[in-house]
Amino acid sequence: MKAIGFHEFGGPDVLRVLDLPEPQAGPGEVRIRVHAAAVNPTDVLLRTGGHAVRMPDRRPPFVPGMDAAGVIDQLGPGTGDRLGVGQRVIAMVLFTGPHGGAYAEQVVVPAASVVPAPEGADFAAASTLLMNAMTARLALDALAVPVGATIAVTGAAGAVGGYAVQLAKADGLTVVADAAPHDIDRVRGFGADHVVARGNDIADRIRALVPQGVPGLVDGSMQTTRTLPALTDGGTLAELRGWSGPAERGIRVCPVMVTDGITDTERLDTLRRYAENATLTLHVADVLPADKAAEAHRMLERGGLRGRVVLDFS
Repeated sequence: MKAIGFHEFGGPDVLRVLDLPEPQAGPGEVRIRVHAAAVNPTDVLLRTGGHAVRMPDRRPPFVPGMDAAGVIDQLGPGTGDRLGVGQRVIAMVLFTGPHGGAYAEQVVVPAASVVPAPEGADFAAASTLLMNAMTARLALDALAVPVGATIAVTGAAGAVGGYAVQLAKADGLTVVADAAPHDIDRVRGFGADHVVARGNDIADRIRALVPQGVPGLVDGSMQTTRTLPALTDGGTLAELRGWSGPAERGIRVCPVMVTDGITDTERLDTLRRYAENATLTLHVADVLPADKAAEAHRMLERGGLRGRVVLDFS
């Protein structure tokens, strides 16, 4: 089986085409013939060694990838009748687990991590949905603000930030979002009610619109301490890269771990339905052959992408 992975941590050029044994689906698992795998920042973190602490017993090669789209080609025992061989599906993949990540022709995942692919979306677009949308969903749930409340989202032009804006609007919230000048129309298109200029004074700009401060903020741009003044006393900051404070004025900082939702089938399927009815919009920056994974990582590290780069395993 062809896969893309590495034997030692390092830059993009450590990624190699690998020939690995064909995995077999065990109890409660399904095997997917992968057609597309999205490239996410967490894949870069794995490649550079940032996830090593979470996988002390794993030995190389390491295969990145947490987002896969393809066709089920094997069902393990005990998977029930929700899924079937030949079905077009999307899945979240735990690359720190025993089977490795999504950069492979075949992946084995728990059936609970698999839902039908959105109708009308090709494999490349479908592969960009679950990890980023689930991150946004968990972030908004952590804020736990009532319908009608006003929240803020930083990094709103990005994959997670854009989904956070769209999901917040579906939840009945008012959204203040940031954007660079060339991204203002994009962020407004996601449904943001107010768009402020991005930058180090983001909190001042949010306070100019909401003088009392917002009760919740999704920090999609990892500005951490710079966002805290935008929050009202006792507000909640959802952090996407593990920062946990300290904060003051009773502000609660909630690091969001997307793995908390990796087997939440009901939530995953809701995100799939949101993609079908255009509550969530799918964005592909580029599609590259799988053996160009190093270039995909370089593109991601250069920044400025709007949408995800996708590796084609079809």
